[in-house]
Amino acid sequence: MSVTALKPYRFPAKDVRENFPAPLLYIGWEDHLMFCSPVALPLPPDMPFGALAQAVLPDVYGAHPDFARIDWSEVQWFKSGQSWSPDASKSLADNGLTHKDVIRFRTPGLIGIQGSYS
Repeated sequence: MSVTALKPYRFPAKDVRENFPAPLLYIGWEDHLMFCSPVALPLPPDMPFGALAQAVLPDVYGAHPDFARIDWSEVQWFKSGQSWSPDASKSLADNGLTHKDVIRFRTPGLIGIQGSYS
């Protein structure tokens, strides 16, 4: 939905990088309606991308009954809606991720809870 402002906005943005402990990264799991939207996480830019699957996402999505079944070598990644192939050994910043970027991942063979999403 577009918005038409009646008057100019004259105030500083509150969501700038400097107002957070680390850059925010929005991460969503495609085809899993148990999670209605991406989560926003402050993540250090020097963190290896591979640490997402090992250290971060289990705390975020681990309550899902199929999370432990994810084959991370088969996961399809998307950045801003486009197919994307991050390098797990490089940092978030070296993978081109900046404050408020959105990434999503799709898990082939796992859709919904026990295949309930179609």
